[in-house]
Amino acid sequence: MCCNTPQKNFYMSTHLASPRFVVTDPEVAEPNRESQSSGVSWGAVIGGAFVASALYLILLALGAGFGLSAVSPWSNVGLTATAAGAIAIAWLVIIEIIASAFGGYLTGRLRTKWTLIHSDEVFFRDTANGFLAWAVALVVSAALLASAAASMAGSAPQTRETSVSDPGMYFVDTLFRSGRIGSETGDAPVRAEAARILLKGLKEKQIAPADQSYLATLVASRTGISQPDAERRVSDVITQARQAEDSARAATAHLLLWLFLALLMGAFSASFAATIGGRQRDHVKPV
Repeated sequence: MCCNTPQKNFYMSTHLASPRFVVTDPEVAEPNRESQSSGVSWGAVIGGAFVASALYLILLALGAGFGLSAVSPWSNVGLTATAAGAIAIAWLVIIEIIASAFGGYLTGRLRTKWTLIHSDEVFFRDTANGFLAWAVALVVSAALLASAAASMAGSAPQTRETSVSDPGMYFVDTLFRSGRIGSETGDAPVRAEAARILLKGLKEKQIAPADQSYLATLVASRTGISQPDAERRVSDVITQARQAEDSARAATAHLLLWLFLALLMGAFSASFAATIGGRQRDHVKPV
């Protein structure tokens, strides 16, 4: 009995004390705490995103003030082939990179410090937080700042209908030009009908022969020119309207391609700048 007493005491002391065992070593407790926390510092991400959106709008206003607008300052005039110039496109790319990099850097500097985590994981988290800041900034800009940015850049959102119906009234005026003074008096309903016919034909890529003939009849009756001359005028105006629409479509596609490239550069800039801010936050010297 006496020989078994030390073993029994050791067994009882270790098993009875285990429920009251408390980890006081920070190197053991800290990983358990960090494993239960998210790798995204949402406060830093949202803060960096709003800063990036605000800075982008400020730089966009600055560029518009210096005339670096990619589109016409008239809200109802469609894009032309020469409107989206190289300088305007370069400015859009530059401000996207600057704003995204600044927002990503702030996200890295303001994020929660991760201790006892491998450096590769810290690098990945910084990159992910910077990318999330860029994505939130993009969504905020598209949802809340699109109208203000478009008005500053002189690029009110254009739809196919407005780009043809409003600027297309020029082509309607061309149809009914006449040397007779005051001949346009009372022609508003006729012009509106001609505009609808022209709009429908441009949407469908082809004007029906009956509509084209009817347009020629309207032009001949209102302007006093002969029917053959009216038919030639209608044909010429339709050709000009189609060319203008094709030019606007090509310019829009050209601008959207560069905008896609600018957004990719912004995503990379925000992600990379977040890693720089994270290293400075943790006082890590780059190797």
